[in-house]
Amino acid sequence: MTPSRRAVLAAMAGSVLAGCTAPGSETSGGASASGAPPTSAATTTEAPTSAPSATAPAVTRAEIVARYGHAVPHTWGLQAPGTVHALPTTKRVVALTFDACGGPGGSGYDQALIDFLRKREVPATLFLNSRWIDANPAVFRRLAAEPLFEIANHGTRHRPLSVTGRSAYGIPGTRSAGEVYDEIAGNQAKLTRLLGAPPRFFRSGTAYCDDVAARIVTDLGERFAAFSVNGDGGATFTPEQVRSTVASAHGGSIVLCHMNHPRGGTARGIAAAVPHLLATGHSFVRLSDAVH
Repeated sequence: MTPSRRAVLAAMAGSVLAGCTAPGSETSGGASASGAPPTSAATTTEAPTSAPSATAPAVTRAEIVARYGHAVPHTWGLQAPGTVHALPTTKRVVALTFDACGGPGGSGYDQALIDFLRKREVPATLFLNSRWIDANPAVFRRLAAEPLFEIANHGTRHRPLSVTGRSAYGIPGTRSAGEVYDEIAGNQAKLTRLLGAPPRFFRSGTAYCDDVAARIVTDLGERFAAFSVNGDGGATFTPEQVRSTVASAHGGSIVLCHMNHPRGGTARGIAAAVPHLLATGHSFVRLSDAVH
């Protein structure tokens, strides 16, 4: 790993959690967020509700538990095997990705950010949590209908993806292979039902994952997408910090920002960084346009 890569990943520490539990409340797009941290009751991942067979994952929960119930993970963090960290190109192409985490403090909608992307016709991949979708149904329907945006899976309860209960930034992780399945498949079934096709990419809450959980993501037909540029520090960066970080993205970068904190600096920072990148010969793609 290069020193610059280490610096980017180190910037994640202490900031990703803020992307979903920032202090204060914010209301946008009909959603209200309390700003309170997750309660202890949220530490248990619920099994996904039953879905029509057309939207059910190809692999069942029982099969995943039988396959991985006794597997011991050997890695934990942002470097799980098979994770997509960058685009497979050396050209000046950048993928902007925006997480919407949902739940307490994380169900807002940054309309100014999305309107800017629309105005400049900048494509992006939107990682939406199941709870955020429930809080913003009308917004979701519009986003899903726009070819400019690709909808991806940000989990059912926004959990770090672990088979042993590892946590990240204070967020409890899933505790077993069955709970990993629930975290992926619950929202996968919802998105498949709403979109008519399953999402191609998955990103866990905090983007943390162990190697066993990463294999479960693959078995459920999705690619785990991480990032190479932490663009807004979990929605804690000022507009100038977002601008300088995103504007320095190299070709092939996957930029992680958030679209669920309209009071943060993300929208203004992106609005300043995108013209710079375009002026220096960069273009933008959805993940599925570059990762096959």
